[in-house]
Amino acid sequence: MRFERRVPECALVIFGANGDLAKRKLLPALYRLAYDRRLSAGFAVVGISRTPLSDEQFRAKMQEAVRRFSEDTEFAPDVWETFARSLFYVAGDVADLGLYRGLGKKLTEIEQTRQTGGNVLFYLSTQPSQYAPVAQGLGSATLGQNRGWRRLVVEKPFGHDLASARTLSEQLHTVFSESQVYRIDHYLGKETVQNILAFRFGNGIFEPLWNRRYVNHVQITAAESIGVEGRGSYYQEAGALADMIHNHLLQVMATIAMEPSASFRADSVRDERSKLLRSIRPIKPDEVRENAVAGQYGPSRVGGADVPGFRQEPGVDPQSETNSYAAVTFFVDNWRWAGVPFYLRSGKRLPKRVTEIAIQFNAAPLAIFDGDTDSTGPNLLILRIQPEEGISLRFLSKRPGTGMTLRPVSMDFNYGSSFGERSPSAYETLLLDALIGDATLYTRQDMVEASWAAVEPIQNVWRETGHAFPNYAAGTWGPAESDAMLVRRGHRWRKP
Repeated sequence: MRFERRVPECALVIFGANGDLAKRKLLPALYRLAYDRRLSAGFAVVGISRTPLSDEQFRAKMQEAVRRFSEDTEFAPDVWETFARSLFYVAGDVADLGLYRGLGKKLTEIEQTRQTGGNVLFYLSTQPSQYAPVAQGLGSATLGQNRGWRRLVVEKPFGHDLASARTLSEQLHTVFSESQVYRIDHYLGKETVQNILAFRFGNGIFEPLWNRRYVNHVQITAAESIGVEGRGSYYQEAGALADMIHNHLLQVMATIAMEPSASFRADSVRDERSKLLRSIRPIKPDEVRENAVAGQYGPSRVGGADVPGFRQEPGVDPQSETNSYAAVTFFVDNWRWAGVPFYLRSGKRLPKRVTEIAIQFNAAPLAIFDGDTDSTGPNLLILRIQPEEGISLRFLSKRPGTGMTLRPVSMDFNYGSSFGERSPSAYETLLLDALIGDATLYTRQDMVEASWAAVEPIQNVWRETGHAFPNYAAGTWGPAESDAMLVRRGHRWRKP
């Protein structure tokens, strides 16, 4: 019988409960946990926002959000009715200390009526500028500590550079200890990213090959076919390097390249991810040009329709220097990976939506077959993160016939067809983990700092030198300089 984890008695407080993240991701994820009977009877949700709403009005709005955004879960009226009774609302401005006193009274009330045990998870689904004020407001009302456990979930971005990340951490730590702070990265909640650990450390056949002797290089791609989709004002303050490579892809890289942990306990796994990130070789200013490429999409015609360039998007400065595409070559200075390039790229308005990890192995040391061999088919292990989660292994095989002709073939594993059941969303997994106190998939402060240390030298050079943007057309695979970055080392980007 499979062990199903359940949420203990507690309250979840969502700051920014009327925002897109709460409506599109958090409430549908919580509803699914209720649908799967993972929530205890002593569970409650308290939504906080400035809009005046009664509990019933909040429940009605959240019902609409769950109906609209729970794409793979049916709406069951009986499940919703039970779940809705656990939803409450407190209106107020996060800058008003009276809000936190009112919240304290509400939590005491809920503890008595719902039997939550005094346990509270605070979720900051707000603008980043409000993270520290909310934490300090909670501290002013002594809500950071109580007889039950208290935890704080912080959404990205974790600062905009190394100094601001450290400052934010110090501000949070005035109220919450590091063990209470859960920095969420939804990529780490995706099934395939989690499966990297099972794939590597649960099987004896791959780990011996997972090193510089057998791996030629690694490519990690996060491509989006859409543009900024109305988020131009936010996105132009971040860009692909800070938004995707720092926040997501370096964590994926750390999971791929980390050493085996002594156990599957949270700190043990996170220690190894942190160690890997600290082993990334810093890119010197004079090395940035050869090892990092910035791009910004320009107007084009895609699928028979005119597509605006980044600078023509609503809310974007017409002279914006923000990168909508970034590609970086990283090296890891340790015994396992010395000399192996890790190519990371992410961009908007690319030909398709796909996120994957491609591990290319070295060629056989001697070509003994004289027949027609397809030299474009290196051994590849491909881990697909989205949209279709799975793993593919490509190798050479003899083509049917009388001659010794080799062609690449693939062995494929697909989550949907192999297990015959839905995969939980990243937010289902991560919310459940935070509520039960499992920090394995959450990012620790030292990991955040190590990631900023890796990308900040690139950020600084790009800020000082500027760019000739736009340098790739919407609907293409990015700027030509990105291809040249790999060609210089005898490699080329894989076309997913």
